[in-house]
Amino acid sequence: MKALIQRVTEASVVVDGRTVGAISEPGLCVLIGVTHDDGPKQVETIARKIASLRIMRDEKSASDLGAPVLVISQFTLYGDARKGRRPTWNQAAPGPVAEPLVEAVIDELRSAHGLRVETGIFGADMAVSLTNDGPVTLMIEA
Repeated sequence: MKALIQRVTEASVVVDGRTVGAISEPGLCVLIGVTHDDGPKQVETIARKIASLRIMRDEKSASDLGAPVLVISQFTLYGDARKGRRPTWNQAAPGPVAEPLVEAVIDELRSAHGLRVETGIFGADMAVSLTNDGPVTLMIEA
């Protein structure tokens, strides 16, 4: 499982012209990709990292501040463009495998870490807007 984490001052995701998830205060925008052998251990590790990384201002974490998180599924994090000009998506888990794991990360952030989590819509064509703060962007893997 991979998560691309960005510290933001605001972020939103729009599907079919309708805002489906948004945060309008400092927080995190997180893109999550799932691979074939991910499971509950990776869910717990990624959620803990997202909540506890001290990347907010004054070396605080999202958990420390109660900062909101916008989580968006992003299978292209597992794209491979090392050969040729057309990326392959072989390492990305198919939707029926990935969707429950992305939902599990969201649930873990809410229940175990007490964070307010906004989301995109799994598998939808999404338009993501954000203002990166810093900029701070980290890729983590579990």
